[in-house]
Amino acid sequence: LPDAGGSRLLRLQRLHASPPGGIPESAGRPGGRGRVSTYLEDCKFDRERIELFCTEYQNNKNSLEILLGSIGRSLPHITDVSWRLEYQIKTNQLHRMYRPAYLVTLSVQNTDSPSYPEISFSCSMEQLQDLVGKLKDASKSLERATQL
Repeated sequence: LPDAGGSRLLRLQRLHASPPGGIPESAGRPGGRGRVSTYLEDCKFDRERIELFCTEYQNNKNSLEILLGSIGRSLPHITDVSWRLEYQIKTNQLHRMYRPAYLVTLSVQNTDSPSYPEISFSCSMEQLQDLVGKLKDASKSLERATQL
């Protein structure tokens, strides 16, 4: 990462947060290409990458606006988790199987959307343990990043 001053965490935040949030906002105003170009310069993009980005952005602007509009301005966050254990006794071919599975439901909330959908999935005990381990790793990484 180029040194833009400040801490490593601040540079990382700029890298992840700035272009997705600022480019549609800049492009939607008068002088769009110039604003996007200036914005990317502020994000420490070199001239060649800025020209390539602006060209591709202009070529795909309508599709990008539709896609970004469907996503909203923020990602959903998990508000609740529920689960239950089920046993699969037989398959479609009538083979006997006594395999436990967890049905997990994540309740999510998005500030851009009035509806609160649920995300449901089924997983084995090993898959659930792997998911919990990865979430713990992510939590530890976030703690370390905020302590820098």
